[in-house]
Amino acid sequence: MAGSGRAAGGSGGRRTRHRTEAPLLPLLLVWISCCISCAESTKPNIVLVLVDDQDVQLGGMTPMKKTTGLIGDAGATFANAFTVTPLCCPSRSSVLTGRYPHNHEVRNNSVSGNCSSVLWQKGPEAEAFPVYLHKLEYQTFFAGKYLNQYGKKEAGDVGYVPPGWDQWHALVGNSQYYNYTLSVNGKEEKHGDSYEEDYLTDLILNRSLHFLDDKSLHHPFFMMLSPPAPHSPWTAAPQYQKEFNNVQAPRDGSFDKPGKDKHWLLRQPVNPMPNSSLTFLDNAYRRRWQTLLSVDDMVEMLVKKLDSIGELNNTYIFYTSDNGYHTGQFSLPIDKRQLYEFDIRIPLLVRGPGISPKQTLQAPVLNIDLAPTILDISGVNLSTVNMDGQSFLAQMVGCYFTLTCFLTLHPTVRNQNLTKDSVFQAPSLRNGTTRPFFLVEYTGEGHPTTDPSCPKLGPGLSQCFPDCVCEDAYNNTYACVRTLDGKQNLQYCEFADSESFVEMYNLTSDPHQLENIVKKVDPSVLQAMNQRLIKLQSCVGESCRNVK
Repeated sequence: MAGSGRAAGGSGGRRTRHRTEAPLLPLLLVWISCCISCAESTKPNIVLVLVDDQDVQLGGMTPMKKTTGLIGDAGATFANAFTVTPLCCPSRSSVLTGRYPHNHEVRNNSVSGNCSSVLWQKGPEAEAFPVYLHKLEYQTFFAGKYLNQYGKKEAGDVGYVPPGWDQWHALVGNSQYYNYTLSVNGKEEKHGDSYEEDYLTDLILNRSLHFLDDKSLHHPFFMMLSPPAPHSPWTAAPQYQKEFNNVQAPRDGSFDKPGKDKHWLLRQPVNPMPNSSLTFLDNAYRRRWQTLLSVDDMVEMLVKKLDSIGELNNTYIFYTSDNGYHTGQFSLPIDKRQLYEFDIRIPLLVRGPGISPKQTLQAPVLNIDLAPTILDISGVNLSTVNMDGQSFLAQMVGCYFTLTCFLTLHPTVRNQNLTKDSVFQAPSLRNGTTRPFFLVEYTGEGHPTTDPSCPKLGPGLSQCFPDCVCEDAYNNTYACVRTLDGKQNLQYCEFADSESFVEMYNLTSDPHQLENIVKKVDPSVLQAMNQRLIKLQSCVGESCRNVK
């Protein structure tokens, strides 16, 4: 009506606009009051499914037909999602805290590397996002793999339950499918090798369904489901052990290419790979896919359950992985831990209230962004939390359930000095900008003695296979600055090794990172990237999001 008044009013349109807008203010205030009431009584529920070692670059999402349909097609798929460190424990610590590894100080999968250590428990873990949700009276539930050293004696044993969790069903140690121990609310629970009773992916599903049956109707809930798949030992459910028998690892891109002009560790693998390595990695590739079929079933059953209890339309569901994976790239048989796209890119699918279906979003997001996004959904003011990541909620929902757009677009409301945060806390557009540069960092692991599988290379290596291929080493320690903004698609990495090795890639012209262009780039570009890297390696909070 106001629009038609302006169009018909000519030079008198301004008076007409004021006359027609004035009655809107009382209506708006009534609407705001209703929104406050609704926001208080119907806070969204949140589910995070965090799988273990699932790549996205090498077809890792191919088995996930149901998940792709029920989450991705029903919501948003992030085409450029990254982990800030390609290893389980430091990556999961980043998911929980919203911080880069140099700020939560978990460096690797060992207790000495701060994985679930006492130092971690007393510091970053006490500020992890579930703690905030619990304070907001979210009912919190965890099941599956937590951190690699969780439950070990030197990490507090099974009796230790991290803060913020109401229901706790956590795996002791690293991923297993059978013959494992759980901490169930601080009590030890041992499991054997019965598929019906013990298969971990199915157990996680069953206990999550029980939680949904028993939850309070008066408070929202947060669930974190962390199945072992597709991590080794790649034990598929019986009904899926013959699937994908004709599948092999993709042979394109950097598969079995020599690590020319790359850091020391990648110059060691035998090239071309022997048949024994090819057979091994193809078998691993198939078995990884087989284990994922149970995860796909889990997602389907969870969505059906949420629908049946009337909660699906008020629940955000996130699906992602802690890191990527490789099978044969640059002649490395299997693992993660490397700076290349196959190890640092991760799947990320999200559905939920206000997210339009079938979106593919291009702006880069990081796993340190999960925590602030989840807190943003819950209504936490992000300026009050100590996190390096930023919410990507605005990328998915636009103006849904916010006053920001209305307050910005409607002058009468704007002139009342009302702000969204003065009205109510709900999913917001705050902190929704994209970042021009971000950090990927990794601290290599090695053994002080020579690995018998690779005696000629001496001490300091780990994750060694026959044929003298080692996937990690003390000097596989690096930090990279990555930019992906439509104008440039670059990666610049420096190694903390005796060579002070540097790698740089233009992924627009070289998406498989075959050519290290560090010797061809203008020195001023290298200097600028080096300065950004220095800033990112010491950044904290806001400074991590605004490196230019």
